[in-house]
Amino acid sequence: MIKVSFFKILSILFLLSCSLSVSAQNEKAEADIQTIMKKLDVVGLSVAVVKKGEIIYTHSFGVKDNTTNHPLTDENIFRIASISKSFSATSIMQLIEAGKLSLDDDFSDLVGFKIRNPKFPETVITLRMILSHTSSINDSQGYFTLDAINPAKNPDWQKCYSDVAPGTDYRYCNLNYNMIGTVIEKYSGERFDNYVKNHIINPLGLYAGYNVDSMDAMRFATLHEYNTSTKKLSPSPLAYAPRKEEIKNYVMGYSTPIFSPTGGMKISATDLAKYMTMHMNYGKYKGTRIMSKKSARLMQTKISEEEGYGMAIANREDVIPGKIMTGHTGSAYGLYSAMFFNPKEKFGIVVITNGCNPSSSNGLNDVLRAGLNSLYENFIK
Repeated sequence: MIKVSFFKILSILFLLSCSLSVSAQNEKAEADIQTIMKKLDVVGLSVAVVKKGEIIYTHSFGVKDNTTNHPLTDENIFRIASISKSFSATSIMQLIEAGKLSLDDDFSDLVGFKIRNPKFPETVITLRMILSHTSSINDSQGYFTLDAINPAKNPDWQKCYSDVAPGTDYRYCNLNYNMIGTVIEKYSGERFDNYVKNHIINPLGLYAGYNVDSMDAMRFATLHEYNTSTKKLSPSPLAYAPRKEEIKNYVMGYSTPIFSPTGGMKISATDLAKYMTMHMNYGKYKGTRIMSKKSARLMQTKISEEEGYGMAIANREDVIPGKIMTGHTGSAYGLYSAMFFNPKEKFGIVVITNGCNPSSSNGLNDVLRAGLNSLYENFIK
């Protein structure tokens, strides 16, 4: 009896020491984040850390809306901007696996109207080029409607093409992915927002979506834009603008930019970490396979050597010193988001702010860089 009691005491002391160690670790990380927020005028910040394939830490700091000062919580969801592109690319990979598409398909055939750079009329622009931003297409005519690049709708459609030959140069372009959304509709038979929900969001058990009107508006974290003159952050109501009238007149395979496949996903940091883990595990999360290992690896394999960009997923050496990080960033309406992981070491970090001083270095927002590195130092290293 004495031995049993002794070992029980040792076990309790060990668990207590572990608990105190974790608590101290959390306190150190949270103090670091608070310092970053104060220095860079951050309204709110939600973070999640994955280690060995498991979410080990989530927390939200600051406020949901600086006009009400309601605290930001892990339940709040954000329009995550360009990280949304990876949901669209994942959907395309699923359709390729189903035999409905090929990466080498002529994109003109897929979208339903002529997609050709007038300066290089004989060069086929493929689905792969659209996904990897090597299509030579640009956003100069806008990207909120396909009319911008449709020769039958816009007399200036030729301005949508840059001077470089398709397939030779990386040029980031939002219109690429709004067109991708229409292809998903044409070849799945499902409206874009419903396809992503049915084939990615629901299988992973996430609360997320592209359709503002189908979600709980009380959970939206208000996005705030920074005025460089006044140094003040003000709410951006257009970030979650309802699209009820547009949806009433929706044309399948053409009206898709209404949902913004290029940037309109709404999701929490915690659920984005689950989705990120699926990519880190090459298409699988908690026993649910979303796409094949081959498809996941293709998305992460760089096509643009200089940029390290694959298909809606980039490989960067300048995020965390000494580590090649795989993922994407987003920025719109004052929001800045980052989702980066290391598939070899099985760790990943999500950082989302709903408003901050927009200073940056080497193409990465300073809040995101500081947050990613602080969380890495405190929880991974």
